[in-house]
Amino acid sequence: MTSQTVLGIDVSKRILEVHLHGQADSGKFGNDPDGLASLVAYLKQIQPALIALEATGGYERRAAATLSQAGQPVAVVNPTRVRRFAEAMGVMAKTDKIDAGIIAWYASVAQPAPNGRLTPLEEQLGDLVERRRQLLVEVVAEKNRRSTCSEHVRQDIEEHIDWIEAHLERLEQQIRACIAQNPGWQVRAEIIDSVPGVGEVTASTMLAELPELGQLNRQQIAALVGVAPFNQDSGPKRGKRRIAGGRSGIRKALFMATLSATKHNTVIRTFYERLLTSGKLKMVALTACMRKLLVIINAMVRKGEKWRFTSA
Repeated sequence: MTSQTVLGIDVSKRILEVHLHGQADSGKFGNDPDGLASLVAYLKQIQPALIALEATGGYERRAAATLSQAGQPVAVVNPTRVRRFAEAMGVMAKTDKIDAGIIAWYASVAQPAPNGRLTPLEEQLGDLVERRRQLLVEVVAEKNRRSTCSEHVRQDIEEHIDWIEAHLERLEQQIRACIAQNPGWQVRAEIIDSVPGVGEVTASTMLAELPELGQLNRQQIAALVGVAPFNQDSGPKRGKRRIAGGRSGIRKALFMATLSATKHNTVIRTFYERLLTSGKLKMVALTACMRKLLVIINAMVRKGEKWRFTSA
């Protein structure tokens, strides 16, 4: 891959700032159907080997999907890594034009793999799972407010909680129906859901956001999710191991499943209690249990086997 064929796109709500690495100029396209059509025509002329966009809270989704459907090699990259790359290169200024250039520069060095093209059903499942996550955050916030609110607003909060919970149930039904349309998903969901402590929420989240499950080894899957500890050593000093990066949505769902598993899953509970007895801090022990639970599920999916106590 040559630097001249790597394209960086800085995405905002209305504008796509485009920069071809190694070139001085950049261009602008609207982040709308007409603008994307013009961008696709432009890309067919230059035929880039890689197109990199930052994840920007969802504004990049339409552009990434459109370019991918047009057969372009699109990679959605982590904005934190791009920003740290810019700082390491001594670029402190920040404008749309500069950012597009930095994204292209970063992609030419890191060479991220293009994201696979999602089917309409995969997009639907991802959207439903993300919407459920948003409503779960809202219902927790409202329940926290209810515990400290005055009587003047309690009824309003309780009505809002009822409304959210009704919509959550409807979303769960839609997610089940979506999974049922794909026999492979259905089998995988049943395998994941068979693990004590793991429920439908974790299973559907893994289906939507961890398609690599069952295809990677234990070290790779732990690193992908962000539950693999990284060394913090320097000379004779041995620092604390910490987890970082990964897919936050999966990690959050896995954490809640792990809390349940430490009570209802004999394998995870025994492992957790042994870690605590050996002097590990609670959060360190829970992180280790998250990793163990993920590795077990990964192995089960790879083998196509449901939970069996003797197989863990």
